[in-house]
Amino acid sequence: MPDGCVDLIWIRGRLEVAGPDSSYRDVALEAGDLIAGVRLRPGASRLLLGETPATAVLDSQVELDRLWGSGARELVDLAAAQSDPWRVAQLLAGVLSDRLGRHGPDRVAVAVAEALDRPRPPSIARLAWEMGFSERQLRRRVLAAAGYGPKTLEQILRFRRAVAASGPEPDWARIAAEQGYADQAHLSRQVRRWSGAAPRELVPQTA
Repeated sequence: MPDGCVDLIWIRGRLEVAGPDSSYRDVALEAGDLIAGVRLRPGASRLLLGETPATAVLDSQVELDRLWGSGARELVDLAAAQSDPWRVAQLLAGVLSDRLGRHGPDRVAVAVAEALDRPRPPSIARLAWEMGFSERQLRRRVLAAAGYGPKTLEQILRFRRAVAASGPEPDWARIAAEQGYADQAHLSRQVRRWSGAAPRELVPQTA
């Protein structure tokens, strides 16, 4: 389900970049599959993608060598030498940390994502004014860093908060009020849009 993040994933001997999703999708896994990876929070994709905008990997999962070339192939060899998936994750995190000096996250886009991840987020016009940008400039930076515009990002972040707040017997009316939905019906429509399921169908997957 969409979460606004970009991931670097080690699976079946490959390193893949999972771009931001704009809708839910099924992922086929085989019994015994081991997966290790690093998830970058919304707006931080440049650490992994470099100068490639997040829109270029929207709704896709591509092998890392398409972005890093020979550097990716060297990293695949290092990951393949590890038998413990946690060590693979540490390896990937270390390599990304080394890229901070050259490809640090867009701090403006990260700050916008954090501001939007609230039940009552500020308007884009207000954020742009506070940060010293025009609305158009700010939208462009968020789109390049997150893969979607601020409004879509806000909806996805709110959906993820609602899912995280659910439990075995969730009070959806309360969750809707606390997470900034107009009402429970609004929450239900948004949950179905981003997950393909009604809230009551989603609970067994998140409990």
